[in-house]
Amino acid sequence: MRSRREFLVTMGRAAAVAAMAPTWFAEAAEQFPAEIAALYRKSVVVDTLCGPFSGSVDKINAELIDVVSKSGITAINVTVSERGFDETLRELGELERLVERWPDAFLMVRTQPDIARAKREGKLGLMPGFQYSEFLEQDPTRIETFRNLGVRIMQLTYNNRSIFGDGCLEPGNAGLSKAGLKAVEKMNEIGVAVDLSHSGYRTTSEAIAASKKPVLISHSGCASIYAHPRNKPDEVMKELADKGGYFGVYLMPYLVASPAVPTREHVINHVLGALKICGEEHVGIGSDGSIQAVQLTPEQKTAFDEDVARRKQMGIGAPGEDRYPYVPDLNGPDHMEVIAYELQKRGQTSAVIEKVLGANFQRIIGEIWGFPQSGGG
Repeated sequence: MRSRREFLVTMGRAAAVAAMAPTWFAEAAEQFPAEIAALYRKSVVVDTLCGPFSGSVDKINAELIDVVSKSGITAINVTVSERGFDETLRELGELERLVERWPDAFLMVRTQPDIARAKREGKLGLMPGFQYSEFLEQDPTRIETFRNLGVRIMQLTYNNRSIFGDGCLEPGNAGLSKAGLKAVEKMNEIGVAVDLSHSGYRTTSEAIAASKKPVLISHSGCASIYAHPRNKPDEVMKELADKGGYFGVYLMPYLVASPAVPTREHVINHVLGALKICGEEHVGIGSDGSIQAVQLTPEQKTAFDEDVARRKQMGIGAPGEDRYPYVPDLNGPDHMEVIAYELQKRGQTSAVIEKVLGANFQRIIGEIWGFPQSGGG
């Protein structure tokens, strides 16, 4: 999502030096019990909506690459969509350029076995994904075009109405359209994951029913814990799980009512809620943030205020966008390991933690994309 990414870019440029402090890793390694540290090292770790860092490829240096690489994260779903076709192509090209420039740190994930390859080679796997759908609405054949360019996770809607269906902020809650049904069918046919994170309740439910393959809610929360348009109700989450789908809990303010600032406790409450509703085979983490830590300055706070005003003007601002778009005590390259530790403290077994960290997504994305005989695995 461009507007939030612009905010994080501004924050990241000012914070880069602090985020790259060489003592960070030593401190992080000491805060986790040996059992969790070992579990984390051996696990496939997937953040199902996340950017590696902020700023353009030209701003990246070896120290920042080292921070991202040492996060222990195996793969991420990276948003590359803009509102326009040409702008989206440029974003996708920038991601390709990142991999070309730093081949020892990154690889593009084209098939499910590439996730295992990223783990084996100690690289960060990048899965390009779409949140906006405007340029697909103009020409739905672009779904296959972008699939062939490596984009294999796509949302049907953002917060508002698209030709495919209603987003989560549409009061009419009109559901999936005829064009949406055709889009789901096409995505199933060619191996593109249908992502329903920002879709309205009825659109989400109808797309789950229409899909012949599991679908994703890559980043959301539990409406039964906090009722918010971006969070999904129990019945929709159960439908998702019954069809074999994936639910990723995000690290966003919408986990708790304003003016409270979300904490790791709120995140874990939603993860545990999702586990209870969906079962341990269907839950993961989609932070909707970045690997690089965010550090606020007065300039960055101003950028946030401007971003919120712009989103309201565009009609895409959600309720509760009066807090910064991250969880302060899960802010940084170790956020997935902190979640693993907190789940252990709440009594979750190593087997469940490993599934939440990434094994669930790895399995489900293979069912959606298919299992090629050749590839990185």
